[in-house]
Amino acid sequence: MSLFSKIKDSIFGRKAKASEPTPAKPAPIIFDGSENDPDVRPPARNPELSPAPEPVDVEAVLTAMAEEKGAPSDWRNSIVDLLKLLDLDSSLSARKELAAELGVNAGAHGTAEQNIALHKAVMRKLEENGGKVPAELKD
Repeated sequence: MSLFSKIKDSIFGRKAKASEPTPAKPAPIIFDGSENDPDVRPPARNPELSPAPEPVDVEAVLTAMAEEKGAPSDWRNSIVDLLKLLDLDSSLSARKELAAELGVNAGAHGTAEQNIALHKAVMRKLEENGGKVPAELKD
């Protein structure tokens, strides 16, 4: 599993566990083979029964996680603090892997320039994947 996938799952999975009700099982469809049976195909999606998921408020989830941990964290600016908050590897080798995965080529590995660019790239990618991210965290 890629490092970005772990980041996304840590944030989006946490929101899903907290707010999603257990889905109801659909009623079984019984086919008797008569001329009146509908064509066999999956039932149409009813948007009234299963609305599109709302975007995950990334800032709210991360703020809540930081408050729960109770330790100071600069996750809004630091890729290292963000990874530590999510209990993920924040080593230089992990950040090199993440930079390669996201195509971040700003500055030498481990420099402030690259770490800032990497943080912003992660936030933009979270937004592309259904997250709601404030502009100041992406730009």
